[in-house]
Amino acid sequence: MTTQYYPADEPPRPARRRRPLRTTAVVLLTLFATVAVLVGGFVIALAVAFDARTSTIDPAFPDQSVRPERSAAAEGARNILLLGSDARAAEGTGSDAPEDSRFDTMMLLHLPADRDNVYVMSIMRDTWTEIPGHGEQKINAAMSLGGMPLVVQTVETMLDEPIDHVAIVDFEGFKGLTDALGGVTVDNPGAFQSEGSSGEYFEQGPITLDGDSALKFVRERYAFSDGDYQRVQNQQLFIKGIMSELLSAQTLANPVKLARVVWDMSPYLSVDEDFGAVTLGSPALGMWQVRADDVQFFTLPNLGVGTAPDGQSIVVKDDAALAEIARALDQGSLRDYVSSTGVGG
Repeated sequence: MTTQYYPADEPPRPARRRRPLRTTAVVLLTLFATVAVLVGGFVIALAVAFDARTSTIDPAFPDQSVRPERSAAAEGARNILLLGSDARAAEGTGSDAPEDSRFDTMMLLHLPADRDNVYVMSIMRDTWTEIPGHGEQKINAAMSLGGMPLVVQTVETMLDEPIDHVAIVDFEGFKGLTDALGGVTVDNPGAFQSEGSSGEYFEQGPITLDGDSALKFVRERYAFSDGDYQRVQNQQLFIKGIMSELLSAQTLANPVKLARVVWDMSPYLSVDEDFGAVTLGSPALGMWQVRADDVQFFTLPNLGVGTAPDGQSIVVKDDAALAEIARALDQGSLRDYVSSTGVGG
């Protein structure tokens, strides 16, 4: 046994006690702090990229005096109008839109106040409806007649419900988004061959689309006897497939994949001036708890194809069903409508 001696004027020093728990806690806190800084920087970088690379629709909304107000029962809900076009999203979307401006896809994305579900309602582009100041016309004529403000006013008039945000996506953006996700899987209800010399055959059943295939899948309508009806359903299937990929754990936990999605998609997006990355990630629109199974798709009910007074082929809207949907939105009960009618899928 070794004996330690100390000078007479120096008291013995107590032996140092190891504190493994405190040391571990300090290390973990340091790691957490480092990760938080890295994650925070990553999120900020994504937000900057999104805001810098998207285009702004200005103006996007009609004068406030002609817009409906949200009822107290629907307080906290949000409605986002989504338009898809084969033209560059940033061109001609304001009140000075060119006369031949049209959109190929229109969807209303409804977020209930509790954010437990998401409802996506497609509106057929040939739907015959009242366009304020221009009488009855196909709904997709609103863009050429008055730009995005008139499109918003037309939808708000039809549903008697306010639109909170608008977004236009160029179909070319689907190509980059699909490839950034590593492909999108859809359950194709029926085999078909897309048109043109570069057409592609799509088998029935689950198929995985790459970017080029995705564009052909969402654009095709001539291969179907019911034309736009099946095309709208295919677009819903594709959007559902995208949301399944985006909301999957594999994507949400992969910062490189997320960054690529934002980077590749944002140049093909045009949004209203308040619909930036901060708003998108805020609790007002937060959908962090939503998964693909919580998203319900349906098409605005209609009475089929008809003929306008001037001879145009049109889609005749179902005014009775439209009134029910408007009432459900006003009462914050779209979930009940979808459940009772079975339109969601």
